[in-house]
Amino acid sequence: MTHFELVMPKMGESIIEATILRWTKNIGDLIEIDDTLVEIATDKVDTDVPSPVKGKLIDILFNENDVVPVGQTIAIIATEMGEDEKTYISQDIVTNESPVNHTETYSTDYQATPPVTSIAPIVKSNRFYSPLVKNMALKENISFEQLDTITGTGMQGRVTKNDLLDYLESIKKVGSSDNKAPEKIVTRTSGENEIIEMDRMRRLIADHMVMSKRTSAHVTSFAEADVTEIVLWREKIKKPFEAKYQQKITFTPIFIQAVAKALCDFPLINISVEGDKIIIKKDINIGMATALPSGNLIVPVIKNADTLSLLELTTKVNNFADRARNNQLKPDEVQGGTFTTTNVGTFGSIMGTPIINQPQVAILAIGAIKKKPAVVETPYGDLIAIRHLMFLSLSYDHRVVDGALGSSFLRRIVDYIESFDGNQGF
Repeated sequence: MTHFELVMPKMGESIIEATILRWTKNIGDLIEIDDTLVEIATDKVDTDVPSPVKGKLIDILFNENDVVPVGQTIAIIATEMGEDEKTYISQDIVTNESPVNHTETYSTDYQATPPVTSIAPIVKSNRFYSPLVKNMALKENISFEQLDTITGTGMQGRVTKNDLLDYLESIKKVGSSDNKAPEKIVTRTSGENEIIEMDRMRRLIADHMVMSKRTSAHVTSFAEADVTEIVLWREKIKKPFEAKYQQKITFTPIFIQAVAKALCDFPLINISVEGDKIIIKKDINIGMATALPSGNLIVPVIKNADTLSLLELTTKVNNFADRARNNQLKPDEVQGGTFTTTNVGTFGSIMGTPIINQPQVAILAIGAIKKKPAVVETPYGDLIAIRHLMFLSLSYDHRVVDGALGSSFLRRIVDYIESFDGNQGF
């Protein structure tokens, strides 16, 4: 019998573990390719994990509510049936009464808590709470009334394990158990100063950013692009475009298209570094940094961006942005990036010095579009006119990307942006 090991997928560069919410298949069930096997959750994404193979589920290695490291095997699927199958699954079958013992688990202290029958004091709530959160609340004597006050950062506002941990920590910090869940954990040290405790996700992001600065010798180059043709074209076609395709046309897919073209011209930007080796990526997979309601960032990845039309890029960008804000991205959609863009102009910044998203070697920051007087060359001489201008800033790893290469790549992006055909259709 051939065994396939299903592992906990990686769902972003800063994600190191995920919680098993619910197994949708039982041991002995026949599995088709892309059948959902398990629902998992992280601080950023709640998602389903599909089966990449066809076969029979013969073992489940972790219980619901277990917290599992990325890359850890969580289930075994038999892809070729044999007589030894019954022997293999006769031991350590997972039930609600006996946790799995034949593989090492990585979980919180709450996983062994008995099934929840009530939360004290008993108060009914119409809000959904996962078994893990209920078990934690029971252990800590947290009522439904208190749970209802906690702002959830999970999908559809769901209260996650870390939301409850933050709430419990805030109670300890202020020395009381009142029913309000502060948005931040705050300790006052004087009449003027406050100390805000980082939540778990912010600590992970901080570690990832510091690691990137330690890993790569960061250099940032800047360029200014005239986007007047793009602005006027978008203003002209945005209503008929939306009416025809049911999609809003934004600037982001236009800029991503320019980046993809430039990466085709400069393959030594589309690389990663492993020790003293440079790995040139064949696929051009562009990540788009997206702000979450919690204030954190996630980077969905547009795979093979160089092969997509402007309409296809628009559909991808809109879909990813919408599902990212609702914590509905799938694991495969936030990994595999070879280059990243971040739009700092969304927040009003005219330029930025972004930190490289490891293991990539470059990241592009797109600034705000501003009307400015500029010199315009015409057949009749130079003129001063009001133009729509935008700064672009490229941070790159100076270990492998020299200034000439980085600056030339950035200039090529500007060239593609400024050569946009404002008379094209859609």
